[in-house]
Amino acid sequence: MKVQHFRNATMVIEADDKVILIDPMIGPKGTMPPFTFFRFKPQKNPIVSLPENCTPILERITHCLITHKHPDHIDKEAEKYLVGKNIPVICSLLDEKTFRKKGLNVVQTVEYWKRADFLGGKIEGIPARHGYGFVAKPAGNVMGFYIELPNQPSIYLSSDTIYTDEVDKVLKEYKPAISVVAAGSAQFDIFKPLLMTLEDVLKFVKNAPRKVIANHMEAVNHCPTTRNDLRKKLNDEGLIEKSYIPNDGDWIEIT
Repeated sequence: MKVQHFRNATMVIEADDKVILIDPMIGPKGTMPPFTFFRFKPQKNPIVSLPENCTPILERITHCLITHKHPDHIDKEAEKYLVGKNIPVICSLLDEKTFRKKGLNVVQTVEYWKRADFLGGKIEGIPARHGYGFVAKPAGNVMGFYIELPNQPSIYLSSDTIYTDEVDKVLKEYKPAISVVAAGSAQFDIFKPLLMTLEDVLKFVKNAPRKVIANHMEAVNHCPTTRNDLRKKLNDEGLIEKSYIPNDGDWIEIT
């Protein structure tokens, strides 16, 4: 299995003849409004361009997996791409209606804690809570995914979530070979963080049985945690060897 980190939560999983696009935000830099105006610098999003080496693989995508409908996980450019290429889309049952209205080719929906057939293997929807306290309710539904593909390492895409009992259960009981955590500590101008704090990201890495990919950093303006912030903390805690902190465009080989 190979993983290419695009930007933010966008990545590609390449496994044999399957090339799966995850949470595509592929539009040009600065084409969306800021997500915060006062707490952090009000830059238009995305705040960085998509690396050029990410474009070629878009011609080989076979499927797209979407964790939720926020614009930094599926932007207008991604909608056009998915509709134009008629890419098969897999998503939460709760988002099916929204994506079908946009013209996406939804071929499979996933439910929480229900394991289903998926590309010759299995997929299961994992509950995710998009924020601490009150903000989780307006943030809406989010689904993580636990995936087992034939002859490949298992992977847990935790998506936009704080550290919950459900997250803990997957790490400790399912024991994924690779776990992906959104580490940017996103915050709006008001309310508590929408993603794990740095302390909870460290907890996630500590409890992950094997390697962790940390993403959702340095791409949208409401995420204050940087790669260097996280790298320093992981070094201090002796956890850096368990972690991948990819730059945009980087490939990771997983065995």
